[in-house]
Amino acid sequence: MATKTKRSTIYLESHIHKALRLKAAELDASMSDVVNNALRVIFDEDAQDLMDIKNRQGEKTVSFDDFVLELKASGQL
Repeated sequence: MATKTKRSTIYLESHIHKALRLKAAELDASMSDVVNNALRVIFDEDAQDLMDIKNRQGEKTVSFDDFVLELKASGQL
């Protein structure tokens, strides 16, 4: 079963378009495939970041000021 696609118009800077066209040719893929794969990577990274934030919500936070003062007090500064 083929993936459903939607047609979209995007405007690329000329040098980005050229790089995309060359990358697609290098990969023997369509420019759409290269863009879709790049967006999947970006969205996957976003999802991972959101999961990391959620998992760290209960962690104790330390202000920058307190951290620097702690470093000074311990002789590390």
